[in-house]
Amino acid sequence: MNRAFSPLLKSLFIAMLAVSSAAFAAEEKKPEPVAKVDPAKGEALYTNGDAARNITACVSCHGAAGNSTITANPRLAGQHTAYIVKQLTDFRAAGRSNPIMSPLAKALSDEDVKNIAAYLNAQAPKPGAAKSKDTLELGKQIWRGGIASKNVPACAGCHSPNGAGIPAQYPRLAGQHQDYTVTELTAFRGGTRSNSPQMSTIADRLSDKEIKAVADYIAGLK
Repeated sequence: MNRAFSPLLKSLFIAMLAVSSAAFAAEEKKPEPVAKVDPAKGEALYTNGDAARNITACVSCHGAAGNSTITANPRLAGQHTAYIVKQLTDFRAAGRSNPIMSPLAKALSDEDVKNIAAYLNAQAPKPGAAKSKDTLELGKQIWRGGIASKNVPACAGCHSPNGAGIPAQYPRLAGQHQDYTVTELTAFRGGTRSNSPQMSTIADRLSDKEIKAVADYIAGLK
């Protein structure tokens, strides 16, 4: 009798062992839980930095709640989360280089980047203002209709008529400092900023006057 059931018991034992091993392997491969995005942590890091990790407070350059008062530094309040994440990620890699931002971004963890982005996205942007009446019409024309003779598309097509942008695709530009926008468009044109092939192509077709005009118009968008 024992002999008759021995092969069956052996088979059952092997099957149970296989199931147990598979379950153990599945448990071993179980992914780590993804940390929930925490805007409060993002605010703390943005406002105070982290001396232990040599991370300078973002507020020192980008202003309270992302509303920079330094025209060379971008306003970040209300900027789309995905765009901020992409830019900080690019600063950490080879996609974008800046002597200040690159080392700071490299000191941030992925969680830090997402938390800061979520915090800034939730902040209310303060309006800016156009400064040059002489180029206002040219800037408006480029923003709304592009420059057909140069094959420059309307900026509003991607960044929306009021400059609010499209979340996860194109950044918010409304109210951005003219000086900062001029610097970035010039960098795209000259190849010193290369993390958007589309913008590099467009900026390459713009003259200095056209760049300044559209940048000034952007500053006045609300």
